[in-house]
Amino acid sequence: MTPNSEAILKRIRIALNPWKKDIEEKRMFGGTCFLFKGKMCVGETKERLMVRVPREKMEEVLTNPFVGPMDFTGKPMKEFIFVTTQGFDTEEKLQQWAEMGVAHAKTKL
Repeated sequence: MTPNSEAILKRIRIALNPWKKDIEEKRMFGGTCFLFKGKMCVGETKERLMVRVPREKMEEVLTNPFVGPMDFTGKPMKEFIFVTTQGFDTEEKLQQWAEMGVAHAKTKL
């Protein structure tokens, strides 16, 4: 894991602090994911965020120039996105992504 990946994980942990009793860390997708009550919400791989997005927000979110569909196999994964470092270069932006991931997880409970 790169030093940048570790720094990103530290930032994600801080962003998820309001839900810490319900958060679990797990190695997945070649990186580290955070699960809210057992449902993946946000993570880091190769210095990018992985975020689960509520279905109704996907179209809007994909208009962000720093966001793309999450695709490991050549086929985008449903309701998953990658966010490049410019898309979470402030704590406020990272917090928004974390909140979106938790919101998605809550829809799956």
